[in-house]
Amino acid sequence: MIEIQGITYEIVENVKEGFVEEAFVERYSDVLNKYDYVVGDWGYEKLRLKGFYSEDQKKAAFESKITFLPEYLYEYCNFGCAYFVLKKVPAAEKKDDSAVDKKDE
Repeated sequence: MIEIQGITYEIVENVKEGFVEEAFVERYSDVLNKYDYVVGDWGYEKLRLKGFYSEDQKKAAFESKITFLPEYLYEYCNFGCAYFVLKKVPAAEKKDDSAVDKKDE
C-alpha cells in the first residue's frame, strides 16, 4: 500500500516493474485525489499519471472510467511500455485494516 496526501492506494497491476515510488511521489498532483484509480506509464524515461473513475461513477464519461484502460494504453501509451494501476482504498477499509492490526499486537 502507498499513502500520499492522506490517501491510500493499493497496487492492482505493475507491468514490467513500472511502479517506482520515488517517481510516483515526485509526479503526483492533488488533481488526482478525486479519482478512484491512478495509472502511471513510462515513455522516454518520463512518468505520466492519469486518473480514472470506477465503473459505478454514473456521471463520469466513458473515457474517464477504468474500463477504458485497455483503449487508453493502446491509443496513448508507447507500445509495450511499463505501467502500473493503483486503486484508492476507501477510508472504511483502512479503518478495518488498522483494527485487525491492533488485534494482532
